[in-house]
Amino acid sequence: MSTTTDAASKTSTSGPGLSTGTLVAGLLAVCLAQIGLAIPATLNGLFQSDLHPVGSQLTWISDAFLLPVAVLELTFGLLGDLFGRKRLLVGGAALLAVGELVSTTSDGIHQLWVGQALAGLGAAALFPTSLAILAAGATSHTQRARVIALWAAFLSTGGFLAPLLGGITATYGSWRWSFVVVMAIGAVSAAVSARFAVNSRAPEGRSLDPAGQVTIGLGLFALLYAIIQGPEDGWGSPSIVVAFVLAAVFLVAFVFAELRVRSPLLRLDLFRNRSFAVASVVAVVGMFGFLGTAYAVSIRLGPVQDQKPMRTAMAFLLLNGIALVVLPLTERLLRTVAPRLLLVSGLALMAAGDYWAATLPITDRAFGSLIVPLGLVGLGFAITVSSITATAVNTVPTRLAGMASATTNLLRDFGFTLGPAVIGAVALSRASHSFSSSLHGSALPDALKGAGSEVLAEGGPLAVNGASAASPKLSDLHPLALDSLGHGYAIGFVVCGSAALFSALLAVVALRGRSASEEEAEVLD
Repeated sequence: MSTTTDAASKTSTSGPGLSTGTLVAGLLAVCLAQIGLAIPATLNGLFQSDLHPVGSQLTWISDAFLLPVAVLELTFGLLGDLFGRKRLLVGGAALLAVGELVSTTSDGIHQLWVGQALAGLGAAALFPTSLAILAAGATSHTQRARVIALWAAFLSTGGFLAPLLGGITATYGSWRWSFVVVMAIGAVSAAVSARFAVNSRAPEGRSLDPAGQVTIGLGLFALLYAIIQGPEDGWGSPSIVVAFVLAAVFLVAFVFAELRVRSPLLRLDLFRNRSFAVASVVAVVGMFGFLGTAYAVSIRLGPVQDQKPMRTAMAFLLLNGIALVVLPLTERLLRTVAPRLLLVSGLALMAAGDYWAATLPITDRAFGSLIVPLGLVGLGFAITVSSITATAVNTVPTRLAGMASATTNLLRDFGFTLGPAVIGAVALSRASHSFSSSLHGSALPDALKGAGSEVLAEGGPLAVNGASAASPKLSDLHPLALDSLGHGYAIGFVVCGSAALFSALLAVVALRGRSASEEEAEVLD
C-alpha cells in the first residue's frame, strides 16, 4: 500500500493506490454507520418501558434511521463520484453525530424519531462512500478482494460493537448514553477522514439526475411507509392504498427516467450482468431475513421476556461478531471460491438458524438455547454479505464502482429496512389474533377480559404483556400474552428463514455455470 504526506491535497479519479489513511478512514466510517444502524434494536426493551410506544411506534425508531439510508444511498453515491468522496465521509460522520445528539436529548418518541432520521441521513452518505473510496484505490483483484473483506468485516464490527455499547451503557447508565458514545465516535470519524483520507471521485459520464433522485426517493418512501404503517392503519385504509399506488407510480417513473436521461443515477444495463442482478435480489431478500432475525431476537429478549440489556447484547454479538473471527477465511474464499457457492452456503446457514430459532418456546429464557441458531445465522451473514458485495463490485468496470457500491448498499439496506417492518407487522398481527382468540376462549372473569381487550386495542400485544407483568390485577393475562407473542415471533423467524432459503435457491439456479469474466463482459463499458 502507498502512503500519503498530504492527504487533503491529493485527488484521484482512477485509484492510484490505497493509502493507509484512506483505508482507516473508510473502515472507521462504515463501522460508525453500522453502529448507528444497529444500536436502536439493542435498546427496544428500554424504549418500551421508558417511552411507552404503542402500535408501530417502536418499529419506527429503527426505521426512522433506516428509511433515509435506503432512500438516499444512490444519490450519495452519485454525489461522491461528482464532488469527491472525502467530503461525504466527513459530512456524513458529522451529520450522524448531530442526529445522535438530538436522540440523546429526546424527551419523547417523536424527537427520537427526528434524531434517528438525521443520523440515518449521515449513514446514507457513509455506507456507499466508504466502499467506493476503498474500491477505487485498489489496484488489483487480490487487493480489492482483501479490501472488500475488510469492509464487510468492519460492517459486522459495527454490529458487534453496537450491542456491547448498548448493553453496557444501559446497564450502568441509561439508553441516552448509548447515543452519546455513538456521537463521540462520529466526531472522531469525521476528524480522521478530514485529516488522513485521500480524496477520490469518478465524474466522467456522470451528472446530477434530478428526475431519478426525486422518483426513487418518493417511491421507496411511499412503499416503506405503507409496509410499516399498514398493520396499524389497516391494509385497506385509504392512506395505505394511496401509499402503495404512489410507490408503484414513482418507481415506474424512475425506470422510465433512467432509460431516457443521458447520465442516469442508476444504469439499468448493470442488471444485464446476471451476477449483479442476482446479487441485487439476494441483497434485498437475504438481508431482510438477517435484520428481521435480529429484530425478532431483540423483541423476544427485551419487551417480551424483559431480560437485561446485556443479554440482548450477547445475542447480537453472536449475530455480528463471527464475521471478525472468520475474516481470514472470508478473504481467502473471496479469491478462490465461486460467488454462487459462497452465496448458497451463507444463505443456507442463515435459513437453518432461523428455522431452529422458531422451535424455541417463548418460556425458555436460557441464553444457551440461542447460541447455536444465532451462531448459524451470524456465520451465514458473514459469508453472504462479503460475497454479495464482491459479486456486485468485482463484475463492473472500476469507473462504475461508485454506482455499483451505492446500488448494492441501497438494496442491502432496503432489505434491512424491510426486516423490522415486515417481521414486526407479521408477528404483532399474529400475536394480536392469537391473544384475542385465547382471551375469549378462556375462563377468566368478564371484567378481566374487557380490560385485556382494552389494553390490546390501545397498545397491542406488547402493551398487554408489559401491563400484565407489572400489574397484579392483570397478572392472569400474562401467560396468554406471552404465549401469543411467542407464537407470533416464531412465525417471524420462519419468514426470515424462508427468505434466506429462497435467496439460496435463486443463487443456485441463476448463477449456475457463470464465470466472472463472462459476467463482466455483459456490462457496457
